[in-house]
Amino acid sequence: MKNRLSFHSLCIFLCVLLLPALQTLAQINGTDRNMAIGLLDMTKEAIKKNYYDPAYRGVDIDFVFEQAKERMKAAPTRDALMLTIASAVLTLDDSHTTFLPPVRAAEVEYGWTAGVIGDDCYITHVKPGSDAEAKGLKPGDRFLGIDGFRPVRKNLWQMGYRYFVVAPAARVNMTILSPGDAKPRTLSVDTKIERTGSTITLQQWYDRTMIKHGYADTAYEFVRNDNGALLLKLHTFSLTNDQWDILQGKIRSSKSLILDLRDNGGGSVDILKKMVGFFFDKEVKIFDEKRRKELKPLMSKPSSNGFKGDITVLVNEGSASASEVFARLVQLEKRGKVIGDRSMGAVMESQLHELNSGIGSMLLAGTSVTMADLIMSDGKSLEKVGVTPDELMLPTGADLAATKDPVLAYAAKLSGIEITPEAAAKLFPYEWPK
Repeated sequence: MKNRLSFHSLCIFLCVLLLPALQTLAQINGTDRNMAIGLLDMTKEAIKKNYYDPAYRGVDIDFVFEQAKERMKAAPTRDALMLTIASAVLTLDDSHTTFLPPVRAAEVEYGWTAGVIGDDCYITHVKPGSDAEAKGLKPGDRFLGIDGFRPVRKNLWQMGYRYFVVAPAARVNMTILSPGDAKPRTLSVDTKIERTGSTITLQQWYDRTMIKHGYADTAYEFVRNDNGALLLKLHTFSLTNDQWDILQGKIRSSKSLILDLRDNGGGSVDILKKMVGFFFDKEVKIFDEKRRKELKPLMSKPSSNGFKGDITVLVNEGSASASEVFARLVQLEKRGKVIGDRSMGAVMESQLHELNSGIGSMLLAGTSVTMADLIMSDGKSLEKVGVTPDELMLPTGADLAATKDPVLAYAAKLSGIEITPEAAAKLFPYEWPK
């Protein structure tokens, strides 16, 4: 698989302390345990052979994985086994190094999404007809806790990793505070889990999981204004070359561009390089790849027919990897203005390594391993830091509840487009994955 600059596991806190609280009742046998220990060993080997930092960020990998193996000998469930492996990998505290457990022949739908605005977490969408809606959960509710843990900016991506990727929960207990309420309340919300009846490959599972975490079924959406401004919602940098060629034509014919990278988790390094060449009229150092044995610059090649109009870039806590790199380049090269909330700070380059237990395709697992840290032209890494916008603009819980998008409305105004926050929210409405 070619290198990706993406954030594979979005959104709930994962640590060994969660293991005793698992609700999964499926018991395990000796074969299950041995298979899981085999996956643990293969995960450790993939990290030791390929991780960009030979010192493993100061973590004693051998000790951590031996401790994990001891805990696995007493793990009561399959989910406990998988969480133990995942916890061992997360000791690296690296956004792009994660364990991907064996694929499940099931679809998991919680019926709600969450996001951080500033320092607080909010419910951003609630699916019509879901148990979450029936229990009274609404967009704009402050999200104060889930199963005893508080979601915050630092651990939100781990939330989704725990609940969507490693160990989906049949029911979650959520503590929320609605706008105008004086006291929080607790909801017990059931998850919709449907068996698909068929197995899938690891790559198919990975792509499907990405979609379930907020990626739209389309790579991008756009609206063109009468004054020549293009409002472009780019959901991912994982475009095909044909998609990028078509998109270039739409951008090139515009006078100005509002590029909405909010909740864009990144994607292909190749597409990022092509985009930089299209938007910058000179050769630009995108970043230095700090690998295990070398520091290698990634340079853009300016397009002969690139876009020279004004650019406004929107980012938020869900903007990760390639989105953050592009937004920071716009700032460093003084190419345009970045507006919104501080980005995720998940900026590394990784590669997916398949782990085959030898027992069949259903038990095919994987490990995403960071191959390089990315150093920007100012000599700094965005990992754990993110991009601070030129203008910090945060929607409120009341905005979410009323389906308003004041950030996009403000960016449109800068391009000479008068649009209300209510109308702005309708330009690119959230669509639940099909």
